[in-house]
Amino acid sequence: MSGGDSLSRRTLLQTVAGAGAASLAGCSALEGEPDGTATPVDGDRARALAERFAPTLYFDRREPWFPTDPRPYASERDGETIVDGFDAFDGYHERATADAPPDPTVFYHAVEYADSPLAVVQFWCYSAFDQFTTNFHWHDWEVLHVFVDTGGAAGDSETADASAADPQLYVASSHSRKVPNNEFLDPDPEMVPRILSELGSHSSALSVNDVPDRFSRLPEGDRLADITNSAIETIEDIAEIPVAYGLPRDEGSRLPYLVPEYEGAPLYEHDRLPSVSHEDLVPEALTVRSFDSLAAPPSSLPTRETGLVFQHAGRDDPDADIEYDLVPTSELEHIADFTGPQLSFEFAVPSVAEDAVAGHITTTGAPWDQPRYENPAADVTEPNHRAALAERYDAIGAPAAVRTVVASLSEAVSNDDAPDGEGVTTEDTAVESVALLESDPEAVPTFSGLAVVRDVPAGEHRLTVNGAGVAPHSETVSVPEAADGGPTLAGVEGEIPLVPRENARKLEVDPRDADSDLTDLAVEDDFAGRLYDAPLSGPDAVYVHAGGAYTAAVRDSDDEIGAYRVNPDPAADAAARIDDPRTGKASLASFLADIAEETRAAVAAQAAETTDSGGSTNAITGLERALGAVVEAARRATERAESGDRANADRQLQAVADRLQRVATRLDEASDDLSDPLSRAAEKRLEQANRRTEQARNADKL
Repeated sequence: MSGGDSLSRRTLLQTVAGAGAASLAGCSALEGEPDGTATPVDGDRARALAERFAPTLYFDRREPWFPTDPRPYASERDGETIVDGFDAFDGYHERATADAPPDPTVFYHAVEYADSPLAVVQFWCYSAFDQFTTNFHWHDWEVLHVFVDTGGAAGDSETADASAADPQLYVASSHSRKVPNNEFLDPDPEMVPRILSELGSHSSALSVNDVPDRFSRLPEGDRLADITNSAIETIEDIAEIPVAYGLPRDEGSRLPYLVPEYEGAPLYEHDRLPSVSHEDLVPEALTVRSFDSLAAPPSSLPTRETGLVFQHAGRDDPDADIEYDLVPTSELEHIADFTGPQLSFEFAVPSVAEDAVAGHITTTGAPWDQPRYENPAADVTEPNHRAALAERYDAIGAPAAVRTVVASLSEAVSNDDAPDGEGVTTEDTAVESVALLESDPEAVPTFSGLAVVRDVPAGEHRLTVNGAGVAPHSETVSVPEAADGGPTLAGVEGEIPLVPRENARKLEVDPRDADSDLTDLAVEDDFAGRLYDAPLSGPDAVYVHAGGAYTAAVRDSDDEIGAYRVNPDPAADAAARIDDPRTGKASLASFLADIAEETRAAVAAQAAETTDSGGSTNAITGLERALGAVVEAARRATERAESGDRANADRQLQAVADRLQRVATRLDEASDDLSDPLSRAAEKRLEQANRRTEQARNADKL
């Protein structure tokens, strides 16, 4: 954590690893070079390519919905063929048995780019339902794009032999087009593509190394990683983590699911779903009723275990359990839409008013209505991969810089090195969360504790992060017009600490109560350093850990600073509020009096304990008196500043500075007599006091 003084807006433009690329996504947000025209590959050649690269699919042991054929659930509505969500969901479970999912099917579609040997065969998997942690919806389409070099000009059936096609890039879909896909450049042409399907959501992770049923984000020894996405170098703790959604439960993270509801009741209770029971959804061992129903993040969710393995009927894999049919998507293109009523969820936002934002992914629609169906390059979310294709093939345009917001999530916990209830630290979070830009309300899942939201419009946005058993975090981020400087980091230097609900206390500030235009709020703990630093765009609140001791600082449009001491009561749920927030000498001097008195009282308490036990208190008493002198001078400085007496306020602030030097001497003398936690706390508060004293002396505003 940073302990610096900066309260500037958190628009830290940095670089992304690899090839000088500045974005984490494809070319949809800013204008890049256009791709060439792609046209469908003829039937026999498309079939040959599909059979050559038909993937093997690995599912979680607890998976309820496998790839199937939606046509049995089609109906006519207003002269069009549609698939209704209720019909597909109920019909699937009516026909399914414990050992035999109905109609195992993978659909394929192939296109080739004009005047280019580059072709793409797509494998589309349809599931009757998607139950992710907070994004659940009727129908689910997932796709694997296999970019291949056919070795000849497009349409040349003599030179474009499927057996000679050389794979260039795999692109496997994730939950949302706001999240970077799982991609692998230059895969082994001798290996059949493998997909690891995430439980409930069917998000497709790649498997290209010699461990077929496990996702490896990073290389292990001589073993390849399963993706070649680049990393973010700007956040130290994740500088080597490739940016792509993977398989959280396979990577050691806990991922709780929610029970989907419709019209206020669990979905399986609906009268149009007589064949569906609660046992047909993601198992209860992995679900929670709501994020805010837990006092702390869940700690006992089961990890991923491989269940059924699907292969194309033309393969001969002894590990496979189910053979699927390979069917061209052209046999489905008469279906106009996949429909169903919206399923939404409540997403808590930690503003003063405690607003709720409905975020959802509703029905996915038909693949043939999506841009990536005709131009699969639109789904390449890794700029270095697009750049590699563009270098090899004129048909692929160079990547565009895309605005992206990034944050690494951590968890605030009590610090054993601090006095009891007076300091926190941060540690890695093992529970995945969801992130939401309220201006673009589509929730995206985190991966390895990393929140990445891509294709973000320029301007100010409120980013909210929420997870099971933690208080929601919300802050304003400012995204620049230009995206070539790299991602915008949210939080403090890209880190957002979340607080378990049982320990969360709200810290509120309303800039409308101030006598100046407040622009920023920062919060730092004595031990953890800076935890929050973001623009103030109106009444705001941040959740802090009840076991911390905090300095809240505000900045105004004149670049003046004010500071306030905040000590939440661990035994009470009441919010802490900064009343009448001000900037300038009086605010800073008052803070100095508060932090010095807080430390003096703690030292006096230990002196009393030492006396009771028969120990010597000379050094401790000297420290207590030195701190008392600081309190006296700081209070006088506050009074002088509030009365408009600048000269005498500055004289008293100089006295504070001098007396703080005496405190440093007395603290050194008493260090052997003080408890280690109190000694460390006093040192950190002394650093804070020296810094705020200098700010007070330099302040123009009284």
